[in-house]
Order: sequence, then structure tokens, then C-alpha cells
Amino acid sequence: MMSELLFECYQVPKVSYGVDSLYSLYHNRRQDWPCNSLIVSSGYQCTHVLPVLEGRLDAKNCKRINLGGCQAAVYLQRLLQLKYPGHFAAITLSRMEEILHEHSYIAEDYIEELQKWRSPEYYESNVHKMQLPFSSKLLGSTLTSEEKQERRQQQLRRLQELNARRREEKLQLDQERLERLLYVQELLEDGQMDQFHKALVELNMDSAEELQSYIHKLSLAIEQTKQKIIQAEVSIEVDVVDSKPETLDLDPLGSEQSLEDVESIHEFEPLFAEEQPEAEKPVTTVEPVFNLAEYHQLFLGTERIRVPEIVFQPSLIGEEQAGIAETMQYVLDRYPKEQQAVLVQNVFLTGGNTMYPGLKARIEKELLEMRPFQSSFQVHFASSPILDAWYGARDWALEYVNREEGWITRNDYEEKGGEYLKEHCASNVYVPIRLPKQAPRTTEALAPTKVLAASVGNPCDQA
Repeated sequence: MMSELLFECYQVPKVSYGVDSLYSLYHNRRQDWPCNSLIVSSGYQCTHVLPVLEGRLDAKNCKRINLGGCQAAVYLQRLLQLKYPGHFAAITLSRMEEILHEHSYIAEDYIEELQKWRSPEYYESNVHKMQLPFSSKLLGSTLTSEEKQERRQQQLRRLQELNARRREEKLQLDQERLERLLYVQELLEDGQMDQFHKALVELNMDSAEELQSYIHKLSLAIEQTKQKIIQAEVSIEVDVVDSKPETLDLDPLGSEQSLEDVESIHEFEPLFAEEQPEAEKPVTTVEPVFNLAEYHQLFLGTERIRVPEIVFQPSLIGEEQAGIAETMQYVLDRYPKEQQAVLVQNVFLTGGNTMYPGLKARIEKELLEMRPFQSSFQVHFASSPILDAWYGARDWALEYVNREEGWITRNDYEEKGGEYLKEHCASNVYVPIRLPKQAPRTTEALAPTKVLAASVGNPCDQA
């Protein structure tokens, strides 16, 4: 698809494809380096171990580990979010990548390094503190007197509206209760004594005098509530600073349901007290209960070695894969001992995920353990692990720009298709697509079909 896009859409004259780590090796090649190398390339998504023999990639023995910088950043994010749940939103993936690049390192001996972190002295001297962004502005500490006055007015208006709404609800309930009591009184006046006594039992009353007393009290309560609603509507137009919040009135009948709906707002009265002049007002300073800066700090201890260790021990994050050391051993074991000795003379490290301090020492330690006694090996770093792939591609293109080696021309594309690849020193291996040939059908297999077709398809012969 890339070849089709470049040739058909952009009309490029020729194009070449290559492997990033091979381009990096091409850019870092030296006169004293052998043409055989074992490349360890660890990038953002995965890690590769690539053997190079006689200057060409041995593709059939390459191995990949599906772990890189992305998985390490996600792992660090998960660890810190569990450690600091109060800063869950601030522990972002981009911030974890920055912490990973600046504060993590590879331990030469992971278990031994963990034992060191058990010492409080070692912890205090090696822990890294990360400061998260925060605001030291306290709520209400920078408000002017006019803003405070306006806030009190808004709070008072809300409480008055709440008080008025509850009065209206209470008035509606009292009116419904009064209508029911008046209906029971009409039953008495109409002489319907059976229904009247039955209604008294439902109302938990004993006599007509008690019913009359409740009707009288409820009527007075309704009138008082109406007067208070009218007064509240008038007082809203008055300056709210000079008015005081009223206490919700109680049900004159003393019923339990009315008591549940009542809420006093005396506790809010200090909020609406008239502000004292600046001269009379005592000067007070608001001090935070705890240090906000310290609360927004992240402490990086064992996470500094625990996170990058996943490329050597994928089991730390639950991945059933081999680490870099085991994969290198597996690749080397696929060659005879003579070729193994040649490959380890240039173990080349490249890729952004190889920039941890201590990685070279860890690789050398792993090679020392897996190689035979008194055997030699050399580990080299790319000069710029992140950019050397681009520099190598540039170097190769400038050197081979006038040659045919490695370039796919437009004629090659039109003749051989978009999947065609020309090999060069930094390319992958071209594997042509071979479609399986269909087995020809034999005459014996077709004969019965023909006979059947003749016997069925020619009605004249049947006649």
C-alpha cells in the first residue's frame, strides 16, 4: 500500500525500504567493528534481537519481545495511581514517560538492589521527589469585602427561597387536611352518625369536641402561614443585608409529619451578620492544616528500578514472555559456537528504550553468565539511540542514490507489484508470495459427471 501511494499518488521515481535498527547500525559502523553483529533494539512498542551475519540480516533467527517504553510507562502509571489515589488524575501517561526517562535506571543485580532499598538510610539518600502542580490559593482568602457581601446576599436569597417553598408545601398539606376535617364535620351535621364515628376512628379522635378543636387550630395555622408568605414576598424586595433569615414555623397541631419537614436556619445566621468595619475587625490569618506542596509530591523509590526491569523480567507485569537475556541466549543457541563467538563481539544497543543508565552493565553481566568461561564479548551503544535510525537512512540514501542496489523503480512496481522488495545491507529479507497450485481434475473424476449430464440433458436420447 505504501508503494502504491508513493508511485501512483506522488509519482516518486524510486523508493527503498529498510529496518530502523539496521540503519542505526549502518550509521554507527566503524572500521574496527566486525561485519557480524547482534542487535538489541528496544523501542516504544516492542524489543527485537536481530543477528547480522556478513553484513546482512539473518531474518529467520530474529526474535521479538512485545515490551517497550509504552508498557513501562503504563506500568509506572498504574503503580503510582495505586500508591497515590488522591492524585489519580494528575498521574498522566505523558508525565509518567517523562519520569521514566529522567529518574529510572537498570539495576545490575535486581534482587541485590532491592535489598539496598530496605535500608532507611539508602532510601532517604536515593528516593526522588516529584512535585505535582497545585494551587496554594485558599478558598475565600483573596475575596474583597464587596465579594464577601455579595456571597452572603446570595446565600441569604437561597435560604429565603427554600423557606418560602417549604411554607407553600406546608400550606397545601394543611389545606388538604382541613378540607378532610370539614367533610367529617358535615357528616355530623347531616346526621350520618355511623360514617361520622367511623371517620373519627380513622382520624384517631374520640369526640366531636376534639374534632372542632383541631379544625379551629388548623384554620389559625393556615391564616398565619398565608400572612408569613405575604410578608416574605414583600421582604424580598428589601435589602437582604438588613434582613435576617427566618426560622421555619412549626406545625401548631404538633404532628410528627410536620416536625419532620421543619428545619431551623439559626445556625446560618453568623454567615449573614453585618460586616464589621476594617478598623474594628480583628486581623486574622488563615493557615492551612497541612503543607499543600508536600501533599502534592510523589516519592519514587523502588519504582525507579522496578519499572524498567520488565524488559528483563516480563513476568513482573504478568506477561508470559522471555526477557532480553533469555532471548539473546535463544538466538545465539541457533548458531554453532564459532558463529556465536563472532556475533557477541559486537552486541549493538539501539532504540529509545535502551537509554536507561546501567543497561550496558546489565547486558554485560548477562553475557558474562551465559557465555563460556574466559570467552570475550563487546557491547556498544548507538551514538544517538533515538535518531540514529534516521541518520543511517540518510547516510545510506546519499551513498546509494546513483546505484540500482536496494531501489525499487516505477518499472519494478508496475511489473512485480507493490509487495516487491529489493534487498540491501539495511533491508529486510524479500519473501515472494507463492500461491499453492490447484490440483488438476482427472478424467476419471469428470467422466461420471459427463455421462450423467448426457443421460439427463438429452431427452431425445432417452426417447
